[in-house]
Amino acid sequence: MKPKQHISAGIEKQSEQAKKNYQIHLTATIDCIRFLLRQGLAFRGNDETDDSINQRNFLELLNFLAQHNEEIDRAFKNAHGNLKLRAPSIQKDIVRAAASETTKAIVNDLGDELFAVLVDEACDISIKEQMSVCLRYVNKEGQVREHFLGLVHVSNTNALSLKLSLESLLETYNLSLSRVRGQGYDGAISSCNGCKKQVEIALLFNLLTNLCNVVGASCKRRDMLHDSQMTKTIEALQSGKFSSGRGLNQEIALKRAGDTRWGSHYGTILRLISLFPSVVNVLEYVEEDENNLEQRV
Repeated sequence: MKPKQHISAGIEKQSEQAKKNYQIHLTATIDCIRFLLRQGLAFRGNDETDDSINQRNFLELLNFLAQHNEEIDRAFKNAHGNLKLRAPSIQKDIVRAAASETTKAIVNDLGDELFAVLVDEACDISIKEQMSVCLRYVNKEGQVREHFLGLVHVSNTNALSLKLSLESLLETYNLSLSRVRGQGYDGAISSCNGCKKQVEIALLFNLLTNLCNVVGASCKRRDMLHDSQMTKTIEALQSGKFSSGRGLNQEIALKRAGDTRWGSHYGTILRLISLFPSVVNVLEYVEEDENNLEQRV
């Protein structure tokens, strides 16, 4: 073999080995991401440096995989320094690809069948108004399926804007509103009532939030609410208004409404109704205490 041919063969051999190592590296990365996605776990942490005690889920899982597989460990050690398969941007690209393939599988499973849409408000750390959409349908095997389709950012929550946003999302996957045979809205009042009704309920829930903030502002006020409710419960038991028994007359407290679950507002209202006389007592104390403070000043 001539010298040039020998060098060329060596480079080709190294190139094939580099491709193999890259494929092993990529496969391991995808496997770790698939596992985290299936379990709904976070990828990243506060400290992912090499000397970190805990590099969080993705890197720790990748290192664990390498420790228990010699081929993967060897591929990681032979990888070049500029191999960025661990970079957050690469993780996001793979997650987007997984989401795209998953959605395609859902749409293929749906086929030409009719379906229902489940629509709800969603909020994340960005504090943006978002609409989440799920599909509910019966597949070819006769099984009822419910799958998440996507999130849509909406700047306006009136009925027309929500309809247009929903229609735009469905068109992305070649789905039509004409195939929809059922709709579910978890308290999405703008989808069925007027804007006036929406404003009234928003003001009511704003009032409930303020009540929770005032009454729960200090341990003293929470203790007052607890003592007042206990006194009223004892009086009601002695007068025969309440029945005694196991599991009855349990201690309760004001419940804050959740940001992402409209159903939690119903629980907040029920708690307020049960504790209303005691809440009034606390508010009267707060008013009297503020008046005394103003007089002292």
